[in-house]
Amino acid sequence: MAKIQAGVIGLGKFGLKFAETLVEMGHDVIAVDKNDRHIQQARQILPHVYKADATDKQALVQIGLNDCTHALVSAGQSISASVMISMYLKELKIPVVWVKAIHSDHKKLLEMIKVDKVIIPEHSAARDFASRMAEPGFIEHLPFGRDIVIKKLIVKKWAGQTLRELDLTNRHGVQVIALKSTGTDDYLFIPRADLRLQAGDKLVAIGQANSLDRIRC
Repeated sequence: MAKIQAGVIGLGKFGLKFAETLVEMGHDVIAVDKNDRHIQQARQILPHVYKADATDKQALVQIGLNDCTHALVSAGQSISASVMISMYLKELKIPVVWVKAIHSDHKKLLEMIKVDKVIIPEHSAARDFASRMAEPGFIEHLPFGRDIVIKKLIVKKWAGQTLRELDLTNRHGVQVIALKSTGTDDYLFIPRADLRLQAGDKLVAIGQANSLDRIRC
């Protein structure tokens, strides 16, 4: 995994957890907020925390945000601040800019200035919880494209066959990325195509939600 240099602007609950997770994964993070309480809390967790007004483009340059490969903007409830900061980051030519939006109209504004990804956490969480309720085995939606999900499948009808014989990629557009054999505790990642399946084996597959939903294994 390539190491990234990320700027995180806005250290409320979402921004702080985002930054903390990146640091735990071994990435470099420059964290920015103008709220004293947020700064104090973040400095207990993150190594590089700066108090600054991110709506000041020069302040972003002085902190070193222009050297980042990625940035997340999580500017609380201020749509104007969110849009302005995002515009500055694009002008500074940061390759990847993600922004937290608070509603769909905010998202439309951000898309107009061509940020790379807009996140509405409440929408994403609601979608995932609904999927967990309605789709047995659902694990999570992924940001690779529309309706791309990871789902757990339990082998019944496929017992005695190999992944090569099932040919899931060509038949269904689905890829098995892990296998937990019956009676074992650990998953085998990228299982061999000639491995013969047994009843009760657990497969972790990635593909479009409607393709995975049609599969009867």
